[in-house]
Amino acid sequence: MESHLIVAESASEPGPRPQPPVGYIPTPSAPYRQHRKAAALVLEPGPPRIGLGAEPANGFGQGVRVLMWKQDPSVQDIGTRKAYLPGLVLDGPRDARIAHGEPGIAQVSPNAFGDFVCMPDTPQFDAVHAYAVVRQTLTMYQRALAAAEHGTPLPWQWNSSADLAPIAVFPYGLPNVMNAFYSREQRCLRFGDFIAPGQAARVLTCRSLDIVAHETGHAVLDGLKPDWLLAANPPQTAGLHESFGDLTAIFLCLSQLDQCEAVVAQTKARLHDKTFLADIAEQYGLALGRPNGLRNADNDITLSQAGNEVHALSQVFTGAVYDILADLFALERDPGLRDDAAVLHQVGHYLRGLVLRALIAAPERGALYVDVVNAMLRLAEADGRPVSYRNAIRDRFVLREVAESAAAPGVDHQDGLMLAPGVQDAPGARQDRRACCGTMNLAEYHAVQQPLDAELQALSDWCAGHGRAAPPPAADGGKAGAGAGPASA
Repeated sequence: MESHLIVAESASEPGPRPQPPVGYIPTPSAPYRQHRKAAALVLEPGPPRIGLGAEPANGFGQGVRVLMWKQDPSVQDIGTRKAYLPGLVLDGPRDARIAHGEPGIAQVSPNAFGDFVCMPDTPQFDAVHAYAVVRQTLTMYQRALAAAEHGTPLPWQWNSSADLAPIAVFPYGLPNVMNAFYSREQRCLRFGDFIAPGQAARVLTCRSLDIVAHETGHAVLDGLKPDWLLAANPPQTAGLHESFGDLTAIFLCLSQLDQCEAVVAQTKARLHDKTFLADIAEQYGLALGRPNGLRNADNDITLSQAGNEVHALSQVFTGAVYDILADLFALERDPGLRDDAAVLHQVGHYLRGLVLRALIAAPERGALYVDVVNAMLRLAEADGRPVSYRNAIRDRFVLREVAESAAAPGVDHQDGLMLAPGVQDAPGARQDRRACCGTMNLAEYHAVQQPLDAELQALSDWCAGHGRAAPPPAADGGKAGAGAGPASA
């Protein structure tokens, strides 16, 4: 193919154009690139792409790029970055499983490149960020189950063959409320905002990857174990729900290689050093004057110290899993052969799937920590993992008083051995949810309708006994007497 050198002509120096030297390659200037693209489209169409890897002709389904907080807004080392979502995303943003629910935010449409990249500190950015975290969380757990051959779809609690409604996301759903929640009755996630005492900046919980992932974790687990959110369960069952929310935030970080690299760099590969991975909802915690976010996964709380307060209870299970993560990372780490971030990413992937499968294997109601621990041990053995994995699981939960074991720490766990429970809830113990997130405090999970129904039934019985039975329907279909006073109400 001939190349042509473009040279400006001069009226004072007429003559033939100079020819380019042999072997000349033109500079890839902007006009040249534009010319080549136009030529490729108009003059030199390529053969149609068929078979695996073919791109859709209309561009839909190729995935989108989004701009989002990759961690909590206060974690400045990471900040906002572009992320790629491989599925089909439509105006909203929305997809088959997640809907745009905020009436105060106009639907966000993709830009000229088909992406949802919005300016930070705008309602559109917040809508995209919240959607992206929910989508990443759902996809992460679907992949975990697909790898375990359980099938990929994860239902929301209300889903059935006749009801495939998505979950709605409301980034500004709780104005001036210092909380966030998942509601199965409203079929949504709602996030609050507040100004902390003595501070000028408003904290928006929808901007926290930790908080959005936590609430999405409640929704995911409620779809798998619908009875677990009810307050009639033992305290440890509620602790599993709250812990799963915090672990979801940790697992979502570990599912992203750039965050694994940041953790390794921040801690020099020592996961028990202070790290944003263990700190949950840093900005929220800082607004309340706490140094480690709302909660710290790298803790030493035991069951006997936690009592029945659900958030304290949850930190026992979360802390044990975080310790297991650090132990497995230390077992697998080999800087001479593999990058530390890649190892952390791999260990996080396995532990995420192990915890999720163990929760699924636990009882449908009244589940205790030891039920999940024994399922983790059984699954790790079935997966063919080294006995050192089971040793770490057993030892960490024994140290937290969750289970009892006759074997000393470090002694290999006996295959098939079921651990006995350690510290247990007292008979009839009731959950203390007062310090929990908004999800655990919604009336819909506390069976409050029963006393209301009982009061209304008592009123109905009294009315029936005092001659206030319901009048027969009017001949004109109930229109007679409309508006005739209190008796017609």
